[in-house]
Amino acid sequence: MESAYLQKNLGTCLTQGLAEVARMRPVDPIEYLALWIYKYKNNVTVEQQRQEEMAQLEHERELAVMEQEMMERLKAEELLFQQQQLAFQLELEMQEKERQRIEELQRAQEQFEKDGTDSGKTLAEISDRYGAPNLSRVEELDEPMLSDVALNIDQDL
Repeated sequence: MESAYLQKNLGTCLTQGLAEVARMRPVDPIEYLALWIYKYKNNVTVEQQRQEEMAQLEHERELAVMEQEMMERLKAEELLFQQQQLAFQLELEMQEKERQRIEELQRAQEQFEKDGTDSGKTLAEISDRYGAPNLSRVEELDEPMLSDVALNIDQDL
């Protein structure tokens, strides 16, 4: 029972210390062994602290990586939200422009029906759409009246 305790707690230390004493053959081997064991204890303590620091650094690194990934996900989510919000705003603007265009066309139609005559505006002036034709006004002949060309054709026959 006592040998198990000594083997567990002092086995490695004493074995290495006695091997060092045998190799160095100091004048005072007891003092040399005592100093060597003291230095061994310091070395073991420093190594344990280093291992703990390494484990702590590894843990902190993992936390930093997780935090960075979270920040990247948040930025991506924020960007997606901004894009969706921009698309929604553009859709609302397009709907508002279309509503205004329809109202303007309805007012023009009502004005046209109210006046009974053409208001003199061209299609391009009424519509705000890109590429609307800007045609000049054309005078139409009344149906009962025939043009000079049509009269000349009838006379030739």
